[in-house]
Amino acid sequence: MRMPVSVAIVVMLGSSAGSVSAQSVIVPPPYSKAVSLSGPRFGITTLSQGVVDELAKRSITVGSSISQFGWQFEKEFYTRQSGVAALNEWVFLLGGMDQGVVLPSLSWLVGLRTREGAEFGIGPNVTPAGVALAVAGGVTFRAGSLNVPMNVAVVPSKAGTRISVLTGFSLRSR
Repeated sequence: MRMPVSVAIVVMLGSSAGSVSAQSVIVPPPYSKAVSLSGPRFGITTLSQGVVDELAKRSITVGSSISQFGWQFEKEFYTRQSGVAALNEWVFLLGGMDQGVVLPSLSWLVGLRTREGAEFGIGPNVTPAGVALAVAGGVTFRAGSLNVPMNVAVVPSKAGTRISVLTGFSLRSR
């Protein structure tokens, strides 16, 4: 049986309108769950002779290795179902207190961490020795809500290279 043309047009428009309205509904992504992994950091930094010399030009006398104490402000701001998380970190350290000086250092790092805890970050670093690019990597060990990061950072600059080994802890909180 043949359908009249007017009925066929209404049926076609009705089905098209249904699919258009279904396509035009915009479903926003779920809210991200930011996780704070901030906590104290401590360790040691080795300085190349060029960095020691640059600091000496500024009347700062230190040896080739200095202590580091500080705080890392870290937010995990995006996590995939695979467990890979995007990170934003601000690391503020005071170095050289073991030698009677206070050398502030500020790094801003963005990076990734895997479900297993391997991590990598990169970003700018500012110290009395100058401005440089910090590249860091490491692993975070977990025991319940306690996180223990073990990181190595390499900071090459015009003056020379700094290599830091840092650890600390944080409690996973939302």
